[in-house]
Amino acid sequence: MRKALILTAGMLVGVVMLLAGCNGRNAVYKDGTYTGQSSADDKENGYGVVTIKIENGTVASCEFLTYNADGSLKDEDYGKENGRIVSKDFYNKAQKANAACAEYANMLVSSGNLEGVDAVSGATVNYNLFIEAVNNALEGAKE
Repeated sequence: MRKALILTAGMLVGVVMLLAGCNGRNAVYKDGTYTGQSSADDKENGYGVVTIKIENGTVASCEFLTYNADGSLKDEDYGKENGRIVSKDFYNKAQKANAACAEYANMLVSSGNLEGVDAVSGATVNYNLFIEAVNNALEGAKE
């Protein structure tokens, strides 16, 4: 129930931001490189960091990485315990969520705004981290 309330609240914030013009479609951005960080996910398992390069007022490149609560990068070892795959199912899910980070970044560059970024099945937590981090990065890029 708590998770459903958090997701609903997160989606409501996203809708309000879209209506307020925070999706990039109505905003004008200064050229430069901007970084934004999300708050921790709902289970305090980590956070996301996005680096966005703006050229000619539009998103030219984007990188999105996620980190564990201790600050270590979620990489090819994400989903392992002590360097070993304990549960193949858990490891595969963790890696699918990790791969979605690049997909989210590519969708943002392709579409030019957050409306063009769709959640990837199995990576909704990363989607929410991405949206928050992008909004934080683009706040500094607004003219």
